[in-house]
Amino acid sequence: MISKPTFSDLGIGENLCSALFQNNIETPTEIQQQVIPLLQSCRHVLFQSETGTGKTFAYLLPFLEKITPQIVQPQLLIAAPTHELASQIKKQIQSVSSMKTALLIGGSSLKRQTEQLKEKPYIITGTPARLLELIHLKKLKTNGIHSIVLDEVDRLFDPELRDITKMLLRNLPETAQIAACSATVPINLEKKLSAVLQEQQTIPVQEERNLVTVRLESEDILRKNITHIAIFSTFRNKSETLRKLLVAEQPKKAIVFTSRPDQVDIETSKLIHKNIPCAALHSKADKLQRKYAIDAFRSGKCTVLVTSDLAARGLDIPSVTHIIQLDMPSSDNFFIHRAGRTGRAGQTGKNIVIGDEWELRKLAALEKKLKLTVYPKVLFKGKLLSPDYPNEDAKQSNHPGSPV
Repeated sequence: MISKPTFSDLGIGENLCSALFQNNIETPTEIQQQVIPLLQSCRHVLFQSETGTGKTFAYLLPFLEKITPQIVQPQLLIAAPTHELASQIKKQIQSVSSMKTALLIGGSSLKRQTEQLKEKPYIITGTPARLLELIHLKKLKTNGIHSIVLDEVDRLFDPELRDITKMLLRNLPETAQIAACSATVPINLEKKLSAVLQEQQTIPVQEERNLVTVRLESEDILRKNITHIAIFSTFRNKSETLRKLLVAEQPKKAIVFTSRPDQVDIETSKLIHKNIPCAALHSKADKLQRKYAIDAFRSGKCTVLVTSDLAARGLDIPSVTHIIQLDMPSSDNFFIHRAGRTGRAGQTGKNIVIGDEWELRKLAALEKKLKLTVYPKVLFKGKLLSPDYPNEDAKQSNHPGSPV
């Protein structure tokens, strides 16, 4: 039997290896095995792997090793599309390193963030617009930055963030090394990122500085770890269907997704009125409200998080047992990111779509495209059952269409 490589085998130092061990991380994942050596060799790397496969540590570990403690200035900059993801990345850094890290996100006090920068952190993590603003204000010095990360890079290159992301890169050292990653990386994104890198290169560069793309073959987490369920409901009855589903399933932790940010507070209020502990998370909420929602959900103070697609990207919250989609999202990628909030790190979970006739037809097409198996279910007398056996004595375990 061929033994799996260790982090030490990959050239990761003793201190980081010890910190990983304390976090119960002992063996590098496949994406970490492939990406870490490339980043150690100073290549620009764009990589894709499924949710929950360890992408964050794939770039963090080699870049943390490259920081020189004697040079007291920002050396690693990480850009993320949302406040929540930027904050999560900071927490992951702090779980393995004591290096000073600044979190720079919109909606927070510029003065307070300027004070953070005066303390000369080694690592910066934040959202593109706020990072760019602090650079233009000459509060964030970039001359010492040698490593740049674009986390959830496909989202950063979406139309609403693309120009800001490009401008941010133009304001960073052209000699800096770039790592970019996501669970979904469209083919054309590789060309876009390569073009941006070439625009920045004012002097000829060696071929080994060209962008390397790593696409990890699907581990079928969507199929192996997640049971997919469809429940029919008309639009006007979805709130009541959601309530009945939560009562029937009693999830340990459930994330409820809707494409409409204005619907988040409405659904949350209805659930709270029915004494179901939940919190709301969407882009229109202020920073403190968003932080409260995430913290309450992480801690278990509330068992249900109602959110827009803001939270589908990158968030890693342990022990999410249920994903409930109140509608079909605008793109297949959002469906994948939504579902990927459960079934992480070898665990299992359920992804349940509550849809009307049109949405369930759309789900059926996606089922075929992604080669999933979606089980139709009905809510009957407080239970989630196969439509073939809608009676209170039916046992799901005896039916071949039941989730496994």
